[in-house]
Formats: sequence, C-alpha cells, structure tokens
Amino acid sequence: MMEYYRQIVTAQFEAALGMLNECVLHCPADHWHEKIANMEFGYVPYHTLCYVDLYLSPNLAAFELRPFHNEHDENRFKPKADHPITQTLVTDYLQICLKKMRETIAVETEETLKRKADFDWLEDFSRGELHLYSIRHIQHHTGALSASLRRLKINLKWGHTGWPAPTD
Repeated sequence: MMEYYRQIVTAQFEAALGMLNECVLHCPADHWHEKIANMEFGYVPYHTLCYVDLYLSPNLAAFELRPFHNEHDENRFKPKADHPITQTLVTDYLQICLKKMRETIAVETEETLKRKADFDWLEDFSRGELHLYSIRHIQHHTGALSASLRRLKINLKWGHTGWPAPTD
C-alpha cells in the first residue's frame, strides 16, 4: 500500500507542478509584473514554490534557505535584491522543488506520514495530509494564474497525472 501511496502522491504533485510550470512558461513578459489579486504574476509561483519547498522539509528547523532567499528579512522568502523574480529563477526553483518532492515522497513510510506536521501555524494534521495540502496550495495559485492567462487568450492544458510529456 505504501508504494501505491508514493506513486499516486508523486504523480499528483508532478501534475500540479507541471501545470504551474506551464503558467510560468506561457506568461508573456509584459504580463509578468501584472497583479493577480494582491501579488504580481511572477511572485505567485515563487510564493507557491517557497511553501512547497518548506513543507517538504521535516520541520521549520530543517528547512534550508536557498541562495536567493533573504535570511535577514522578516519574510524569509522575500528574494534578495540581487535575485529578482524572473521566469528563469522560478522555473529553476520549480525543478529544485520537483526533485525534492520526488526524493521526499520516495522515502516516506507509514510512520513518517502519520507524524504531526511540525509547522506551528498549520492545522493539527499529519505529514501525509500536509502533502495533500501542498498539492491543493499549488492548484489554488495555478488556478488564479491560468485564469489570468485565459483572459489573454492563452489556454493551457489540464495536467491529469505525472510530469507532462514534452510537446513539440
């Protein structure tokens, strides 16, 4: 059963991250800094990935800031001034998160999945549920991004399962 769980959660994480990636790749340069609710388009996937990265860590203390994160700011995820949020930064970060997700899910056990998610600002739920929560968070923001792109007549494919196959 554990192998099945790992397989389906990995596939759904891949599909969700793949859809987020499509939004980033298809965003026109002149739309990258447009507001989507209260954030710029480019900040939305960056913010999403920061939390994917964080919640794949065992707990806050184990989370390692990336070179572009600002450890000296109240908002640890605010990028350093010399690391603007570009499509390249976001797509590179997405690949880092994709790799981390695959590695994390591959070693989860029934015991680790039942442990409390050790992030004090979250509901009291398990690491197993935290993975589902993360997928929902990705899809929440991907929905806003894709709706914004649809208003520009850019229609993206729905990712059903797994990392999307390259298209020609």
